[in-house]
Amino acid sequence: MADVDKITKNIQAGTRGPGGQWEIVNEEVLGEDFIVFKNRHRNINEMLKTNTSKWAERECLVLGNSRISYQELQDRVESTAYRLQTMYGINAGDRVAILAANCPEWVIGFFAATQIGAIVSALNGWWTENEIKHAIELTDPLLIVGDTRRLARAGPLLEQFPVVDIDKSSSFFESTGESPVHSEIDEDDPALILFTSGTTGKSKGALLSHRSLIGFVDGTIHNGYEKKLIALKLLDIDPSSLPSNQDVILATSPLFHISGLPAGVLMNMANGAKIIFRSGRFDPSDVLRLIEEESITNWTAIGDMGPRVMAHPDFATRDTSSLTRVSSGGAHLSENMQQLIAEHFPQAAGAIGQGYGSSESCGVITSIGGQDFKDYPTSAGRACLGYEIEIRDSENNPLSDGEEGEIHVKSAYSMLKYWENPQATAETLKSGRWLAMGDIGKMVDGRLYINSRARDMIIKSGENIYPVEIEHRLESHPDIQEVAVLGVDHAQKGQEVKAIVVLTPNGHFSPEIFSEWCEETLATYKIPNHWEHRVDPLPRTASGKVIKGGLTGDRELSDYED
Repeated sequence: MADVDKITKNIQAGTRGPGGQWEIVNEEVLGEDFIVFKNRHRNINEMLKTNTSKWAERECLVLGNSRISYQELQDRVESTAYRLQTMYGINAGDRVAILAANCPEWVIGFFAATQIGAIVSALNGWWTENEIKHAIELTDPLLIVGDTRRLARAGPLLEQFPVVDIDKSSSFFESTGESPVHSEIDEDDPALILFTSGTTGKSKGALLSHRSLIGFVDGTIHNGYEKKLIALKLLDIDPSSLPSNQDVILATSPLFHISGLPAGVLMNMANGAKIIFRSGRFDPSDVLRLIEEESITNWTAIGDMGPRVMAHPDFATRDTSSLTRVSSGGAHLSENMQQLIAEHFPQAAGAIGQGYGSSESCGVITSIGGQDFKDYPTSAGRACLGYEIEIRDSENNPLSDGEEGEIHVKSAYSMLKYWENPQATAETLKSGRWLAMGDIGKMVDGRLYINSRARDMIIKSGENIYPVEIEHRLESHPDIQEVAVLGVDHAQKGQEVKAIVVLTPNGHFSPEIFSEWCEETLATYKIPNHWEHRVDPLPRTASGKVIKGGLTGDRELSDYED
């Protein structure tokens, strides 16, 4: 252990110290002192140009037969930005809403708008008409860019706005040689509005700056770079001896989410990766096809994507050997799921990992992977460089190591505010730009442990019960593919525990057997009192979190439901 600590400190001193590739300095950001990288891009346009200069001829964005190189992307962005200015009068500070499925035009539209200082309002492609209406009225865009299917869902409100339909106006995103008039863009100028999931009330728009998005990219790459150097040093391998092949990313996370645009596209473009999109609903069979045909190397499987792919009949006949990195987002990766991934993707077993963050934090706050994940499988990892973590009680007082409370985070990359919502901003962004995450957790020996969303906690006869603990136990049962645990009202006890399960293809629904399975590791008061079997996958947000509010409805409760 001493050797590991010594190697880690030496590598960090070299990479972060004066003259290092990731030299850090203290600077004032929005009135507060923060650690930032000295050598960094100052806006999205600078970052795109750097990517193009490095990887010009490489393929960048792929969807079906459309294959766009880095240079072609840059050219298309310039021409599209010119049309935004000349045809629609888009200038710095104006909003451009994007309502579309993952596609190259989504990415082109984002870069084009931010290049001229406009703000992209990333509308959730799964929303209903009322939800779309709320976001459009809130952000008041000068232009709405979308695909035919989602624009049709937006309803008559669109008649009040200029619209570019990607499916009918593909030439709008082509390269024609024109360039926009560029204005100076500051690091802390706004660039993107990402909407919260909206599982409790109307969605809020987290306003992210150019600094936020670039910080996400730099922080994530730096974190992986140092961990790789440490691992190679322990194995006595010279980094320069390794091949520098292009990573191929399967981007199944929606672009309107933090795991989509910042993590799936921006961060991977900085590494010169090829990014593969797919159209239509999530299809495990098609994902397996793409992994084989495109030789996918990296995939972030949010929510139930991983289990559905691993359980699919085509898995045994598809070549998935190219996939050397599998990560997770949206919810903690249970020990059982870690084992399943290792069994199905053995070549990626050493690189299984996950990160913790949110739209509001715009960054990977903590990360864990490799041997550390094996040794501490219930942890979300240590804080990444540039992030401070505090656990606070209900009175906003910091708690000691091992004490449980609400997680608070401080960094230079947190959101500027919630768009047009000062009350919610004040409740979430506290003094000193400490961001309240809304999650319950604790710090132990420098590692973060997340127990549950505060609003998910069940209180049964005065006992606090965290659903995630029960969910992880049930997920490890061979007959259960996914599960959601929630509280239901009870006249005497306050609440009781209910489990909603979706079975594996050959699974058998047996509340008695499942209860016995839980009793092996859980206290009696945590065992579900009510069971429900569902055939369809559980409803989830774009980040992969189960929408528990959508599971209750007006169903009549019985001892168990099938």
